[in-house]
Amino acid sequence: MRRLFELINKNLESTSLLHFRQQAHTNLPIITVSREKGSGGRPISYLVAKKLGSPWQVYHKDIVDEIAHEAALEREQVEEVDEARASIITELLDKIFGKKMLTMNSYYKHLLHVLATIGMRGHAVIMGRGANFLFPNALKVRIVSPMDCRIKSMIKYEHVSLKEAQKRIKESDEEKNEFTKALFQHDQRDSHHYDIVIRTGENIDVEQAADMIVALAKKKFKI
Repeated sequence: MRRLFELINKNLESTSLLHFRQQAHTNLPIITVSREKGSGGRPISYLVAKKLGSPWQVYHKDIVDEIAHEAALEREQVEEVDEARASIITELLDKIFGKKMLTMNSYYKHLLHVLATIGMRGHAVIMGRGANFLFPNALKVRIVSPMDCRIKSMIKYEHVSLKEAQKRIKESDEEKNEFTKALFQHDQRDSHHYDIVIRTGENIDVEQAADMIVALAKKKFKI
């Protein structure tokens, strides 16, 4: 995981604060994917990155969280971002969160720093962690699905019982809602936070959902 953190920083272009402010008015090539558990959001995200091709990369919850945990434990990883870039990221976060940054615990601060670093690099499909609230110019996608479809998907792909599938979905929904409310003071279920909400199921499969997102990304980012 250290290697991944190094690669992110290596690919983050050195830039002045003026350049960053100029870039803030353009459409950075970032796609954020908020998803309900069992809706197909994860395979859709990876398929989108595959269809868009290099240098697009997926950053899902596990990757982002692990980097943030390691950064919190190993100070030198945070310091790998040079002082100029670090100050830009800090100013970005301070501007968004204001005084709240001072009261956040260490983990949340590192998590936001990691998300900002990934976002400034661009060509990223960021899954979850409220990334859509951090990057207003990203293509913001929400993937939902009927409850019965979510349960069937969990049973099929995670090989769990009906009861366990229902339990995991309930816990996941609660955790995600609590996270975004605590950190961003928003309800992730509100469709107004997204450019598109895709309801997977009988009428829209993973491939079709990915194609829709890719088409929007190509138009938005002119690629």
